[in-house]
Amino acid sequence: MNEVLTRADVTASTASSLSPLVPSSNLPLISAFLSFALAQFLKIFTTWYKEKRWDSKRLLDSGGMPSSHSATVSALAVAIGFQEGIGSSVFAIAVILACIVMYDATGVRLHAGRQAELLNQIVCELPPEHPLSNVRPLRDSLGHTPLQVVAGGLLGCIIAFLMRKSS
Repeated sequence: MNEVLTRADVTASTASSLSPLVPSSNLPLISAFLSFALAQFLKIFTTWYKEKRWDSKRLLDSGGMPSSHSATVSALAVAIGFQEGIGSSVFAIAVILACIVMYDATGVRLHAGRQAELLNQIVCELPPEHPLSNVRPLRDSLGHTPLQVVAGGLLGCIIAFLMRKSS
């Protein structure tokens, strides 16, 4: 009953109870966040290449090359596959999630962006006295082309692979 705990015992028990919460030990989470950040950072350079202008707002915008959503979910799925095995239920869930996100990026979100472009054009052509002529333009960079999704997916796979090799 009268057990004496040393500082080493307390430190060891605290460290072991906190290890699931320490993000540095969570390869899938780190791979996903790193892929997202790198994809967003690369958008600055792909925008410069395509439009010959620097646009730091691309760091926070959706749409563009490469798809950060695709990079994130593919890195997550691949890292889970490395960590848990491709036969695990968690890997299956991650793959299905990745497929849904990538499909949505090239489907619903891409077409919503194209519709926003058309609506913005219609509003611009309205006469100045029309009540909708001063409406703020809709965001039209929402979705991705299939190439942007594939590029994001490849980026995520590469990041997860490199993170596995480094740990």
